[in-house]
Amino acid sequence: MTEKVLITGANGQLGKELVDLFTQKGFEVYGFGREDMDITNQAQVKEIIHRIQPNIVLHSAAHTKVDLAEAEPENAFAINSYGTRNVAVAAEQVGAKLVYVSTDYVFDGTGTEPYDEFAPTSPLGIYGKSKLAGEQFVRDLHSQFFIVRTSWVYGKHGANFVKTMLKLGQDKKELSVVADQIGCPTYTLDLATTILELVQTEKYGVYHVSNSGQCSWYEFAKAIFEEAGMNVQVNPCTTEEFPRPAARPAYSVFKHQALEINNISIPRPWKSGLSHFLNNID
Repeated sequence: MTEKVLITGANGQLGKELVDLFTQKGFEVYGFGREDMDITNQAQVKEIIHRIQPNIVLHSAAHTKVDLAEAEPENAFAINSYGTRNVAVAAEQVGAKLVYVSTDYVFDGTGTEPYDEFAPTSPLGIYGKSKLAGEQFVRDLHSQFFIVRTSWVYGKHGANFVKTMLKLGQDKKELSVVADQIGCPTYTLDLATTILELVQTEKYGVYHVSNSGQCSWYEFAKAIFEEAGMNVQVNPCTTEEFPRPAARPAYSVFKHQALEINNISIPRPWKSGLSHFLNNID
């Protein structure tokens, strides 16, 4: 019997990747964007999930505009926290496994060692707080869940840092990029592949999923131009020189401890992921 997978946020950069991958792998895929299923509408979420009776729910819908979240906290909590509650409740009622995609922003970034899945959380801004509240709803209301925290996501769908750099590099010969924020780039194809591997197990819990290794945004930008064969001078700058409404964690490097312990494949090094992406860009 073909397993049914319901995907929220199916028009987003990760959601589209999940729809493509799970379809390719022979699952019966039901993808919903905001216009088809408003996750803040509990009755609608319940009706759709009960009608489809999925075996797996991949919840990638979110309010991801980090700076905008500071200006509209109610909206961020409505989507990221209560929207997640609505999905978790309905998924539990039909006995579906649940994947909730969370973020490195649940950490304050004051650490100096890679964060494992049991490291204490303390988000700096509204986005991180609302995503962490979503995690708590999943833990409280669902019994077969995977909380997948990820970071610095890019891929072929939607807007992201890699595409922005490539575009800027066409017009400018010199750019300044923040060098004092360190993290882990994550290629959506590799993230989706890990999610696919996870949901075929019963190894429930919290997972940190990113490509291996770490870099600063400055190092990431330099690697993008090198890999793309573009001659752009990248200059390091500080976060203070580029003030933004929302604080970002200065250090949000992941330790992939849960993947290791549970014998789930660890995604390839970030430079290999980047190389694959740039060589397969449409």
